[in-house]
Amino acid sequence: MTPSVPLTRHANSLNSALGLGEKFFSSASERRFATAIEDGLDAVEAGLLREMSFADNLADVTSRYLLEAGGKRVRPTLTLLTAQLGTGTNAEVVAAAEALEITHLASLYHDDVMDEANLRRGVPSAQSVWGNSVAILTGDLLFARASKLMSGLGERAIILQADTFERLCLGQLHETTGPRDGEDPIAHYIQVLADKTGSLIAAAAEMGVIFGNAPEEYRAPVMTFGEKIGVAFQLIDDVIDLAPDEVETGKTPGTDLRSGVSTLPLLYLRDLATTDPAAADLLARIEHDVDALPQSSPGEADLAAGIAELREHAVTQKTLEEARRWAREAVEAIDPLPDGPVKKALTRFAESVVERSN
Repeated sequence: MTPSVPLTRHANSLNSALGLGEKFFSSASERRFATAIEDGLDAVEAGLLREMSFADNLADVTSRYLLEAGGKRVRPTLTLLTAQLGTGTNAEVVAAAEALEITHLASLYHDDVMDEANLRRGVPSAQSVWGNSVAILTGDLLFARASKLMSGLGERAIILQADTFERLCLGQLHETTGPRDGEDPIAHYIQVLADKTGSLIAAAAEMGVIFGNAPEEYRAPVMTFGEKIGVAFQLIDDVIDLAPDEVETGKTPGTDLRSGVSTLPLLYLRDLATTDPAAADLLARIEHDVDALPQSSPGEADLAAGIAELREHAVTQKTLEEARRWAREAVEAIDPLPDGPVKKALTRFAESVVERSN
């Protein structure tokens, strides 16, 4: 007799990662599916603690700093999920999931240095604690550890990891340098999101198919799903960045704008400003007040007011609609997958992405 599966365990963890609430686990087969994912996540979590340990005392502390700060483990969950399209979770699937999550964590250390971020996952960013050099070197150590894990999975995994890492770097480079002369700033921005976020989520989904021994024809649909849902995720982040509740989001409203990042609402506003005087006025006020930072400057109240006005502007609603379009296209991409809990879970994940509030 198959023992009953604690529903709350699965609902809590999978709801955190993919937005799958208790209603998803309504049948015995779906509970067995949830058990496979949850057991895999337990193995991944144990593996992350093991793989992110270093003999050097400082490296041991810094490398696990963001891991222990939390995180939804979206990427390893997707790897475990798409593996269920084949023979399911195995040691190679778990190793791939670990390597991808370590890659993601490594990128956060570097991102926070480049963005001069003060907070990450509700705690002071690594460079705020140890300085830029230690944060950068910690990210490098984690990239090396992820590569070592991938090397044990063979040439195909190594190539996929290298291709993904290349796109992560190109995305960051293009975000830093901005669009070239004559390049559409909005198209440039979307490509940055696809490279910086979509590529790693796509790799996570693809790894599950490869090492879960799923049919080859499922690889392209889940890759497309991953890339598109990554873009949708970041566009929702652009909307959340303007949210007024600092306690709920853990960030000061307009954090990205304050850091000089032209998010999609601002890009839409800049485009509209060429023909709309009111939009041009709002844009000029925001840009002036951003230039007047640091936050201790007298113009902080004016900037907060401008951000609040941008939050209520039509360009932010347009950004939300664009995020929903990318999420819809992600769901359309997995139409070739067989009906069942994997397809259902991916669809629900896409819905949850655009329902996010933090």
